[in-house]
Amino acid sequence: MVLDPFYPVMPDAVWIERIVPLGVRLVQLRAKDKPESALRGEIRRSLAVCQAHGCQLVVNDHWRLAADEGADFIHLGQEDLAEADLSSIRAAGLKLGLSTHDEAELDIALAAKPGYVALGPVWPTILKQMPWAPQTPERLRVWRERIGNLPLVAIGGLRPERAAEVFRHGADCAAVVTDITLHADPEARVREWIAVTRGAGATS
Repeated sequence: MVLDPFYPVMPDAVWIERIVPLGVRLVQLRAKDKPESALRGEIRRSLAVCQAHGCQLVVNDHWRLAADEGADFIHLGQEDLAEADLSSIRAAGLKLGLSTHDEAELDIALAAKPGYVALGPVWPTILKQMPWAPQTPERLRVWRERIGNLPLVAIGGLRPERAAEVFRHGADCAAVVTDITLHADPEARVREWIAVTRGAGATS
C-alpha cells in the first residue's frame, strides 16, 4: 500500500469539499456526535468530492456506514478496534488504519493486520485530552523497525516545518488536524503542506 505523505483529518464534509479540490490525495472524515442519517450524508458527500478529484477517503470509526456507502478505507482507535467485528470488516473489503500510543497497542494493532499504523501524539496537541505523553519523533523510528513495510502515519502537533523531521525518523504520512482547521487561511496552509510533502514519498 502506498499513501500520500499529506494526510489531513477533517471534521465534516464541508471541510473535505473545501480542501480536496486544492490537490489533496488522502483525507480522513472524522465526524463525531452526529445521528446516523447525518453521518451517512457526511460520508456520501465526502466520497463524491474525493471520487471527483482522485482522492482516497478514510472514514473514522463508522465502519458499517462506510461499507454501506461504498467507502473502502476506515480508521479505528483502540477502543473502536476492541468493539469492531474484524471478520466483517475484512469481508466488506475495507482497508484498515489503526491508532497506537504505546507498545501494547502496537501489538494489538499488528495482530489486526492493518493497512497502516498511526503513532501519536508526536508533539503536544490541542485536538483532545490524551493520557499519553508526546511520543517524540525518535519514537517513530522504533515503530518503523517494528512494523516493517507498513505505512507509518505520524499525528499530533505537526506543522509544515516539522514535516521533514517526522519523515526522517521513518514516518510515511503526516496527519494534520488543527493546523488546518484553526489556521487563519486554511487553503493557503493546505497548499503549503502539499508543497512540503509532495515528493517526500511513502513506503509501499
